[in-house]
Amino acid sequence: MDTFALIVTVAVALFFTYTNGFHDSANAIATSVSTRALTPRAALAMAAVMNLAGAFLGSGVAKTVSEGIIETPHGASGMGILFAALIGAIVWNLVTWYFGLPSSSSHALFGGMVGAALAGGTDVLWNGVLDKIVIPMFLSPVVGLIAGYLVMTAILWLFRRSNPHKAKRGFRIAQTVSAAAMALGHGLQDAQKTMGVVVLALVISGHETFGDPIPVWVKLVCALMLSLGTYAGGWRIMRTLGRKIIELDPPQGFAAETTGASIMFTTAYLFKAPISTTHVITSAIMGVGATKRVNAVRWGVAKNIVLGWFITMPAAALVAALAFGVVKLVAL
Repeated sequence: MDTFALIVTVAVALFFTYTNGFHDSANAIATSVSTRALTPRAALAMAAVMNLAGAFLGSGVAKTVSEGIIETPHGASGMGILFAALIGAIVWNLVTWYFGLPSSSSHALFGGMVGAALAGGTDVLWNGVLDKIVIPMFLSPVVGLIAGYLVMTAILWLFRRSNPHKAKRGFRIAQTVSAAAMALGHGLQDAQKTMGVVVLALVISGHETFGDPIPVWVKLVCALMLSLGTYAGGWRIMRTLGRKIIELDPPQGFAAETTGASIMFTTAYLFKAPISTTHVITSAIMGVGATKRVNAVRWGVAKNIVLGWFITMPAAALVAALAFGVVKLVAL
């Protein structure tokens, strides 16, 4: 039964990674597609490959997810808690994808973990949740907004005497690099989150202990599922990011992607904080757009997106708590 529960939980974790991939593929490529720097399929293929590569660049975020959010639950109920947490995250991913809302898969997972832990009687490490999740959740969009504005302002100043058509053509080419960096950062951040969940499942089942290196097969399957999900695409969310917030041109797209990628690499390596790629790129797009004029950003759309950010964790937590109740009735 324990082995079966482990297999089911790992399988559900990999399906979550797949939904994360198609839900968040827009983060890496929406700006490049909307500015016609890349065709949609070429952008998705590039993002899938870079997501795969990014997954092997570190393990700090995975350690935070596996050890820093909830106390390690034990036995069958522990595996049930992890299973319910993943169900809560998957349900919220699918709901927000259906409505084209670029919410955070990361915070759906964290909310699911907290909700399932509370329902299952496992302690939540509130200091870790506050330091590594809640504070970055508020800070990263602010940093993305300001940094996007400053980067775009610097580009406008540096290229103020350039021929506009030549500059746009050059930035369209440069976006290939910035979109690749964005996808690499997405793989670095989001593949590790699922790695952390799988490692936690292996610890609960007794197959691993904390401090052991992440098994290569865990890195590989998490990276592959994220890449497959990315290649499947998330067209609904892509339209929201690429068109509905603001009509982007190539310099703006380059500025937003460069800002987002820089923040993701910095937080992964310096702070080991699992930030939301969705929050970062969306706020960067808003900051970049505000350099044209403040009302160039469709703030009504932005308001709905931000509202989605705030309700993601509690909504996923509620679904996960309900899922644990069902698991407890049926299997525990």
